[in-house]
Amino acid sequence: MKLQDTLSNLRQDLDISKKVKIYLCGVTVYDESHIGHARTIIVFDVLRKYLEQKGIEIEFIQNFTDVDDKIINRAAEENTTAENISTKYIENYFKDFDGLNVKRATNYPKATEHIEDIIKFIEVLISKQIAYTSKNGVYFAVSKFPEYGKLSKKKIDELQSGVRIEIDEAKKNPLDFAVWKFSDTNPVWDSPWGKGRPGWHIECSAMSIKYLGENFDIHGGGRDLIFPHHENEIAQSESCTGKAFAKIWMHVGMVTIDGEKMSKSVGNVKSIKHVLGNWGANVIRLFCLSGHYSKPIDYSEELLKENLTKWRQVETCYYELIHANNENNNNLESSIKKIRTDFDSALEDDFNTHLALSAFFQLVKETNRLAAEEKLGKNDAAIIKNELVQMTDILGLQIPVITDVEKLEIDNMIMNRENLRKEKKFQEADKIRDKLNEMNIELIDHKDRTIWMKKEFIKAEK
Repeated sequence: MKLQDTLSNLRQDLDISKKVKIYLCGVTVYDESHIGHARTIIVFDVLRKYLEQKGIEIEFIQNFTDVDDKIINRAAEENTTAENISTKYIENYFKDFDGLNVKRATNYPKATEHIEDIIKFIEVLISKQIAYTSKNGVYFAVSKFPEYGKLSKKKIDELQSGVRIEIDEAKKNPLDFAVWKFSDTNPVWDSPWGKGRPGWHIECSAMSIKYLGENFDIHGGGRDLIFPHHENEIAQSESCTGKAFAKIWMHVGMVTIDGEKMSKSVGNVKSIKHVLGNWGANVIRLFCLSGHYSKPIDYSEELLKENLTKWRQVETCYYELIHANNENNNNLESSIKKIRTDFDSALEDDFNTHLALSAFFQLVKETNRLAAEEKLGKNDAAIIKNELVQMTDILGLQIPVITDVEKLEIDNMIMNRENLRKEKKFQEADKIRDKLNEMNIELIDHKDRTIWMKKEFIKAEK
């Protein structure tokens, strides 16, 4: 597998001869997670599921930033503690992402649980004279890391003259950033330099190295984190260890709305809770994977409707496969193998989920065509279903499960309806169809039989 590395700006080979170690920057837990968070995390969820299906062991670490000015400010607004705020939104995070069928990380370290590790990390930087103490906290001296700007391709002199930097007269250089902030406002911890709390960037360096080692495989996050967060992580991590930090830097494009960045001030933020409640996990996942991960994607109801239509095609395909009962044999092995090869090749080539979905929907479309032409045989269906299930597992798509009891009940209802129609008791037959509709069961009429499918309930469709 080759992945575009933001640092080198080249496609790098991912070493899959051993366990693959991935660190993904998680959310700051002061508010509800939104569709932008969903896209980044879904992309990495599919990457992980693809590698795991190939038999590769994955260690996946995703942090929670649970101490931050935003959390403290929200706690003050709501007259509660920062811990209560972070606990609430961590719980909501898991509800959202479990609902999106995202596999849980190997570990979710929190900044507040790693203060000792962070302090030890800062002590090394101070001992190397790369960090210094001022009246406001401990700062990383950017001038001591000559390669600063290598991830974002920004030059130090240009940053000093142009970029927005927080003004702090205690800094030796306006670009220097806090690794420890002095404070008397809870939550605070004792340190060798004074009471306070860690800066934002230092937590990810300390935790990623603790769990994955000094040089791990992939460091990921949204493109908005390239500067300053990931730039600062590289500077402090490589200064501390003397080694290259992550082998591959993988960044996911932003979700925009009508071409604009989501912003609370504009009022265009779409929470996961909102979109999940209206569209369901499968439609959201298809939307998030529909463009190349590195490019921005624009959120719109129209795009979601398009993906809902595609999802209905997947459901039809699945139920045509499980109901297939004729003896046709179309010798589809080679064409199905090619589709799966195209699917895998797209993901192996810089994780192109857009092209992978094209291959996936080619399989869906071909299945539905064969079924409509009464040519889908049992043997064909078994081969196709095997590939379809593997692909849906990788993409994190879930067909609603039908129990044996439900299946028997539905089969009996359809049989009764057919008998009533034969007896020309159309009103009673229509009542059964209405009841089936209430159960989200849709009937598909074939030449000599009627089959059924269970559709996922989508609120926005009603």
